[in-house]
Amino acid sequence: MIQYLYLGRTAYDEGLRLQAEIARLLIEGRVHNVLLLLEHQPVLTLGRNARRSNILASDELLARRGVTVHQINRGGDVTYHGPGQLVGYPIFDLRTLRTASGGRMGPVDFVRGMEKALIRLCGGFGVRAERICGLTGVWCPAGNGPERKIAAIGIHVARGITSHGFAFNVTTNLDDFGLIVPCGIPDHEVTSLAQEVQHPEALPSLEAIAHLAARNFGQVFGEQVLSVENLAALRAQAALAPAPQLPAEDTPLQLPAEVERLRGSAERPIRA
Repeated sequence: MIQYLYLGRTAYDEGLRLQAEIARLLIEGRVHNVLLLLEHQPVLTLGRNARRSNILASDELLARRGVTVHQINRGGDVTYHGPGQLVGYPIFDLRTLRTASGGRMGPVDFVRGMEKALIRLCGGFGVRAERICGLTGVWCPAGNGPERKIAAIGIHVARGITSHGFAFNVTTNLDDFGLIVPCGIPDHEVTSLAQEVQHPEALPSLEAIAHLAARNFGQVFGEQVLSVENLAALRAQAALAPAPQLPAEDTPLQLPAEVERLRGSAERPIRA
């Protein structure tokens, strides 16, 4: 099951804190897989592989425009978040998901699934979108120019639990991407749903698009999708869940030295 919440405008630091909180609840078995959907005030995030030189704006300019910078542990380079952009943070246990062939889903499979869900989301508005081999994210194909990126993706996986996720441009101010080299790719063009549809004024609200995104996640990952009213409801459900199983009191906190010695021998590499 995928439980999802639309949180509206949320501070970036709060988004990080919520991801950590929900990951802990998921590890304890108190919640199902959770998809947080929201938008942020202008912020730049630097992934594990990011170079600070891909931020083109000076610190002074960023400060004047109220743009904060965060170094985080997701994959990828530099990304922009801002109003009009749908941000999704799936906190999923990969061990509960299966690929189309029935195998256990790994991080790359998961990213491909996210791309597929967002491609379907674009298709629902009559916008053609696709993957590009060797690049992560979702792109609108070229007409007379280069492909244009409509969604950036970067995740982190720890103990089988995902965090961070995607940024899907809906009515985002694309001029703000001039602050950076998006995803560290020179001459990288970006676009938005509003730029690609024939009648942008007819687009539904960001909240309505968030609900459609959650539905597509459920279809792609083969999971039932359940809307949760708010964080208080999710926390109340977690509080009522059975307590996590703890080790019995007579379980030793350390392995006996002899077991450690034998295990070390078994793990020693065999040399030809």
